[in-house]
Amino acid sequence: MGNADERFTVLVADDSAVYRKIVERTLEKDQYSILFAKTGQSAIELFEQHRPALVITDWIMPDITGIELCQQIRASSESSYTYVIIVTSISEKENVVKGLAAGADDYLTKPFYPEELAARVAVGRRIIDLQRQIEVKNQLLKELVLTDPLTGLPNRRAIEEFASRQLSGASRYGFSFWVAMADLDNFKRVNDTYGHDAGDMVLKGFAEILKAKLRRSDIGGRIGGEEFLLVLTHTNEDNVRTFLERILEDLRTREFSFREQRIRVTASFGVAGFQGEGTPEFARLVSQADAALYAAKHKGRNRIEASASMPSRIS
Repeated sequence: MGNADERFTVLVADDSAVYRKIVERTLEKDQYSILFAKTGQSAIELFEQHRPALVITDWIMPDITGIELCQQIRASSESSYTYVIIVTSISEKENVVKGLAAGADDYLTKPFYPEELAARVAVGRRIIDLQRQIEVKNQLLKELVLTDPLTGLPNRRAIEEFASRQLSGASRYGFSFWVAMADLDNFKRVNDTYGHDAGDMVLKGFAEILKAKLRRSDIGGRIGGEEFLLVLTHTNEDNVRTFLERILEDLRTREFSFREQRIRVTASFGVAGFQGEGTPEFARLVSQADAALYAAKHKGRNRIEASASMPSRIS
């Protein structure tokens, strides 16, 4: 708790210097980093800048009410949750209900005991801590669902989600969209000769090459066995060719060492794509790239072939 990096940020919005001081003295400095606002507008600005985990706001302020502040916080909330406590001298139940309906999590009635304030803030902190744990676990689950466990690359589902978004943008704004299917040549021979552990090592090595070469605007992943799928955007036909040739060259010159054995592999690529006219189905582009990959295999492997349906040829 004493580490400054672990401090829990609290925003206090109150035009009363007395109550601001009570809050400051009540919340232990080694546990909380406190921001103070004398007006609702100032509170909004501080909230946007710092995104505090917890907000304590007075109901009545010079410009906007605590209710309105709470509503704005909820309207602008992002992925993380903010716990809101409204402080009021109005104790009627209908007003308490109004505050909770506006999105407040808890309320305090003035005058309050400092111990009660500390207890309610502690409850808010526990809830926020639990929320953060859930967010971390959800993110891990999402990554597991979208990641190939062997290589750490995106899986088919992740690529399809990415492609769906990018295809829509390519059609609307006219940028190019390319799909490349890759297959490691004679991979079964690697498994049969050296074992599946060696095969896994080769798959991981090829994945490392892809990770090093792909741009942020692209995606590449393993979709099963020794097959990989790449989506490349915002680039022209010549650059696609150059990009894939560099991958092939890196793979050709890479030597895998396994139990004093030296293993070399190659790969074949099939490419399909479009630029700006209509919105082809991603599945159709994948099918075209797969047909081009079959042609690359038929022509001797260790090469790149473009789909016959493309207006011009890469190879």
